[in-house]
Amino acid sequence: MADKHDFSGMTVNERLYVSGQSDNYRDAVKKKDLNTAIAILKTIEIGDGNIKAVLKYDGFIVEDS
Repeated sequence: MADKHDFSGMTVNERLYVSGQSDNYRDAVKKKDLNTAIAILKTIEIGDGNIKAVLKYDGFIVEDS
């Protein structure tokens, strides 16, 4: 069984690091692989409401001004 982490109180970057997903997420961002990025964010318990904000910050979502 996979290790279960308590992510409460952690930033996205801390969650990525603790879960061992930092490199995978960074690669997904670099390749603009939206599906993989979303899947990784879900594995570190980022809620649907916050996923959009993270993706926007990382350049996946560009909103018109």
